[in-house]
Amino acid sequence: MKKTKLTPFAKVLIVVAVLSVLAFVFYKYKDQILPGQSTNGANNTDIPKDAKIVKIGVVTWGGYIGGQYFNEGFEANQNSRFYKDYGFLVEFKIIDDFAASRSAWKAGEVDLLWSTIDAFTTEVKGLEQFNPQVVFQSDWSRGGDAVVVQRGINNVNDLKGKKIAFAEMTPSHTFLLWMLDAGGLDIKDIEPVKVASAIDAADLFKKGQVDAAIVWSPDDADCVAKVPGAKILQNTKDASHIIADIFVAKKEYVDANRDILQKLFEGWMKGAAEINTTPEARAKAVKILSLGLKQPEDFCDLAINNVRLCTYGDNVNFFGLNSAFKGVTGEEIYNKMEVKYQKAGYITEKIQSWRIIANPILVTSTQLTGAMHDAEQSVNFSEVTNDVVEKEAISTKRVSIQFASGSAVIDDNMKRIIDLEFLDIAKSFSNARIRIEGNTDNTGNRQANIDLSKKRAQAVADYLITEHKFSTNRFIIVGNGPDKPVSDNTSVDGKAKNRRTDFELIGN
Repeated sequence: MKKTKLTPFAKVLIVVAVLSVLAFVFYKYKDQILPGQSTNGANNTDIPKDAKIVKIGVVTWGGYIGGQYFNEGFEANQNSRFYKDYGFLVEFKIIDDFAASRSAWKAGEVDLLWSTIDAFTTEVKGLEQFNPQVVFQSDWSRGGDAVVVQRGINNVNDLKGKKIAFAEMTPSHTFLLWMLDAGGLDIKDIEPVKVASAIDAADLFKKGQVDAAIVWSPDDADCVAKVPGAKILQNTKDASHIIADIFVAKKEYVDANRDILQKLFEGWMKGAAEINTTPEARAKAVKILSLGLKQPEDFCDLAINNVRLCTYGDNVNFFGLNSAFKGVTGEEIYNKMEVKYQKAGYITEKIQSWRIIANPILVTSTQLTGAMHDAEQSVNFSEVTNDVVEKEAISTKRVSIQFASGSAVIDDNMKRIIDLEFLDIAKSFSNARIRIEGNTDNTGNRQANIDLSKKRAQAVADYLITEHKFSTNRFIIVGNGPDKPVSDNTSVDGKAKNRRTDFELIGN
């Protein structure tokens, strides 16, 4: 039989075709991690083909590094301490698109999904059929969220009537609502500019199309650098207990995988504790985050610096398992944000109670001891100095507390007003100092009114210190008497408005 001889051109076409097929196969399947494989260079041939893989949906954020560090990267691999210590694999899937991440969780493409307990209130109703369970907290935002403002805006109260860009029903939205409340304002007091993401909010700010924006770090620094006169008005370093990252799983998955999830939580908490306490572990974590997020190490170092990586002890407090804890719990945030988002018109139906969606079984079945696993301690405020006394306030909230004439004694009704109007703000902005200013009308002797107003301000502080265990050094006490009226002292109504207590947040 006569053989057909291929021309040089035909040979080239065959080679190109083969290479095209190989390229297609490589690019289609290069990101799929199977037992025995790893794209981080590890040889995982000794991993059993039927090894259990826990798939976790995350975003580009530094607060999940406790688990990623313990896993020795984002991919399922044999070097993972989850695999070495507990016998299962973990894979972190970055899904920055919000809708896509929720679709992946519903479809079972990821087993655990990130959320923040504040914004979770706005989506929990839509997930009700999947019986979502909050299984643990990974971090608190501590600088990762910020409000940047144009020149001339010096406190929250200056935001009244201004255009503010923010991403709806996200942690940015939550932060804005709390900021406005701290300044005695409401969403109706500003001109909201709703955008798809915090990145879009930053872009509008840099283009000069809004007066302020709620952004993520490091976009806050970028905005300040590129907009003359701009500054960071406030961030979550002071507003330290507002945005809490959590992980959610379907109840069916929790029930079927309780042992593995308990070990996942335990390992994750060990990783977080090591990063919090050991410089070498933190340096390694930065490198792991840099590889996983494909971002520069300085970006990742800042990302870790802008969160509080939660420990086992923090989770005990978050789920309300420590009766002596006086700080912010997950239930408090969940309930408060339901009310705030209802008031803003985003929640129209009753959502599931905290008791139904919170599942602390991973925490209660874990026991980690030692200082590195303890809960975060309260801020140690230094003694108040003259510089602190005169420092400009971030926000001012005016509260009417009606003392009996000539008295500085707080009764139960006054305590209730303080609790309703300011207690949550004081707890949520726990890294900020509080200046309490007593004010009177102009009836009577001026100096006597000044002395009385200071005693009343001190009485309010004493109540918060005694009843709610706030640090004594956190408070700055001022008695203005009649010298700072907010209304006309010639009318009965005006005098009543001037008899008030001002609560001001002061950056620490």
